[in-house]
Amino acid sequence: MKFEDFVCYEATVPELQGTDRDSAIRELVSALVDAGQLPSDSADEIATAVIKRESEASTGMGKGVAVPHVKHSVVADVVAVIGQTAAGIDFSALDEQLVYSVILLISPIDSPDRHLRAMENVFKHLQKEKFRKFLRQCQSPEAFEDLLKEADENPSW
Repeated sequence: MKFEDFVCYEATVPELQGTDRDSAIRELVSALVDAGQLPSDSADEIATAVIKRESEASTGMGKGVAVPHVKHSVVADVVAVIGQTAAGIDFSALDEQLVYSVILLISPIDSPDRHLRAMENVFKHLQKEKFRKFLRQCQSPEAFEDLLKEADENPSW
């Protein structure tokens, strides 16, 4: 699975206004609603589910990145959005450092294989310092799209 299969570039948030984990998650869910990827009447329910999942175990993987994710019945296919913050957000990351790049992933309950393939793609790239560095420098939806397309075309990059 490639980024283009599940990332909604139109919803990217180059500078999150939220200053804490929960407000950042709500902002990213709202961005997906605004982009037509999630039903507006389910925004609170989805955000609450992501926050609940995050409270059970942090998805702050370290190195300035968090990948909050949840499976939910209102989505028909895997969808993701990326948000950035220059200030950093406390996600209780494994390395106890602030998070600057957040990739929110929402998957249907009945497609565990697609969820795992999307997560595998995200984590494969996030393990690479060069990718994380360029991701953090993205300041527009077009920049996110260019970076992720390059990553899709050059998996070893």
